[in-house]
Amino acid sequence: MTAVYDEMVPTFTDRGEWTLPRVLRARAETHGDRIYLDCPEEGVALTYAEVHDRAARIATGLLDVAEVGDRVLIMAGNSAAYVLSWFGAAMAGMVEVPINTSYLGDFLAHQVRVAGPTVAVIDAGFAARFVAIPEAASSIRRFAVLGDPEEAATACETLRAAGWDAEPWAALAADEARTDLPDPAASDPVGILFTSGTTGPSKGVVMANAHMYFFADECVSLTRLTDEDTYLVMGPLFHGNAQFLAAYPALIAGARFVLHTRFSATRWTDRIRDARATVTNFVGVMMDFVWKQPAREDDADNDLRCIFAAPTASYVDAFRDRFGVEAFVEVFGLTETSMPIMTPYGVDRPAGAAGLANAEWFDIRLVDPETDEEVPVGEVGELVVRPRAPWITTLGYYAMPEKTVEAFRNLWFHTGDGLRRDDDGWFYFVDRLKDALRRRGENISSYEVESPLLAHPDIAECAVIAVPADHEAGEDEVMAVVVASPGATIDADTVWAWAADRVPDFAIPRYVRVVDALPMTPSGKIRKRELRTDGVTPDTADRTRQPA
Repeated sequence: MTAVYDEMVPTFTDRGEWTLPRVLRARAETHGDRIYLDCPEEGVALTYAEVHDRAARIATGLLDVAEVGDRVLIMAGNSAAYVLSWFGAAMAGMVEVPINTSYLGDFLAHQVRVAGPTVAVIDAGFAARFVAIPEAASSIRRFAVLGDPEEAATACETLRAAGWDAEPWAALAADEARTDLPDPAASDPVGILFTSGTTGPSKGVVMANAHMYFFADECVSLTRLTDEDTYLVMGPLFHGNAQFLAAYPALIAGARFVLHTRFSATRWTDRIRDARATVTNFVGVMMDFVWKQPAREDDADNDLRCIFAAPTASYVDAFRDRFGVEAFVEVFGLTETSMPIMTPYGVDRPAGAAGLANAEWFDIRLVDPETDEEVPVGEVGELVVRPRAPWITTLGYYAMPEKTVEAFRNLWFHTGDGLRRDDDGWFYFVDRLKDALRRRGENISSYEVESPLLAHPDIAECAVIAVPADHEAGEDEVMAVVVASPGATIDADTVWAWAADRVPDFAIPRYVRVVDALPMTPSGKIRKRELRTDGVTPDTADRTRQPA
């Protein structure tokens, strides 16, 4: 008999309760005096009741300048204020839009323009980035600026000079919370998270309250999280990995959530021990960086029992032994789909397997991407997903109806990812079928890297592709193959210098190859598969091996 994941039992059994405000209110009632949010670098530790009260006062302040359903952009580093702003937006019936803190220029302008936020919560250091995109950010009525008083004041002056209303973040919170705060429905949107595009710009995934709740509660099931646990995270809150796969699961379970400002491989072991963390997660190359730290005699001297890693590495068993971890769990899912494929806790799985079908909650198939016909067991097909309960997958792509229809063709969500399934029911990720990249946990749209490079006057054509990373679990490295404009010359140093001011650091191509012409199809499309097959050639320049 084909195995499935059959452990998913929702913590809140009434689906009408699957909203962030209701879960926060419930936990403030049941766990009010227990610590929820613990931010060691800030010296901040807030109870469930304190988090609820502060988020409610922020919600009240937001409703003074915006309306239910408006978007609240958050572009900030990890902090207690970030979590409170996110929760406050939800309690105001508004929609959080987290933005990658590496974004600038056209990358930032596109997402701000699409989301059309009314309020923006930003770190002081990002003010100039918004001043540089005034048209894209014209929907913003109020900036709430984070930072020390002097930094925040300077940033507010900069924003006011550019025509916006801006105040320090603390001014966002009302003195007292309204008693008539909205009570959004499970089907109402609560977040827009941008994911990489393929042949176009990145798309904003609209998440209903029930979708974000269910995603988080799947993580509760996956890690067997309880109110006796401490879930520690070092990844950025603008990722779902830290939001609805860590902070929100801890909230649902009544656990303690420890949030560090940034990832540190050298301090990982000490942080796990100091926090008495029982659960943590890795994304991308984080696991590899920790593994490569010098082994210490006290590596296993901790309370850690479970690591949620996507993907896990080949040395997972050795990692478990070295650090005394009881279980590694893994999944396959997308922001759009929640997690239709999950690994049962503590179950041995075949090497490379991502998990089993969460069959009670999702229909999943592997299909021929050209015909949508199901492929036989053992063959690679595109993963397509359909929910078996309402509102647990995306409402669509914000302000992109044609992309929504395209993704949901034949009434199935098409992931663009190639997987295979074995006779026992285990699924294995094989390849990305769509033209997107993933580097160190960041989704990258090849289109959004190609566009700024093509703006260089000496570049006539450009193709950005993924090539294998040399770190295990590092996923992809970014490579740009360029053709010089007629009569011009171009080299890798010029490409890197141009990209530095226009492309987020994580998306700057590591590899640059200059060619006379790109391979083309008869219809004029670039044969990227051929370029990927060629990979890193002897004439390819490597940014990591340039002279200092």
